[in-house]
Amino acid sequence: MGNLKTIISQTKSEMRRGLVVLTTLALLKEPHYGYSLIQTLENKGIPIEGNTLYPLLRRLAKQGLLMSEWETDGSKPRKYYRITDNGETVLKALKDTYKTSTQSLNYILGVMENE
Repeated sequence: MGNLKTIISQTKSEMRRGLVVLTTLALLKEPHYGYSLIQTLENKGIPIEGNTLYPLLRRLAKQGLLMSEWETDGSKPRKYYRITDNGETVLKALKDTYKTSTQSLNYILGVMENE
C-alpha cells in the first residue's frame, strides 16, 4: 500500500488540474499576460507556478480555446491571452459540470458526515 501522504498529494494534484483549466478559461474573458494571470490566480487563492501555467496556456491555445497576441507598446513585449468562442463553449460545459459535481459532492459528503 502506498504512502498516504503521496496518495493525498497526487489526488489533490489531479483535482486541482481541472480546476486550474476552469479558472484560467474563466479569467481569460479579459486579456491577461502570463505573469498577471499568475498573480490574479494567486490572489484568488489558486497559487500556480509559471512552469505549470505557461505549458497550460500553450496547450489551450493549440486546442483553439485561447488566442494570443503580442503587445509591444510597453517597456517590454508581453503576450496577452484571451478566450475564443470555442473556449467559451468549453468553459460553459466545464462550469455546468463543476456546478453539478459540487452539488452532488456536497450532498454525498453532507450525508456521510451525518451518518
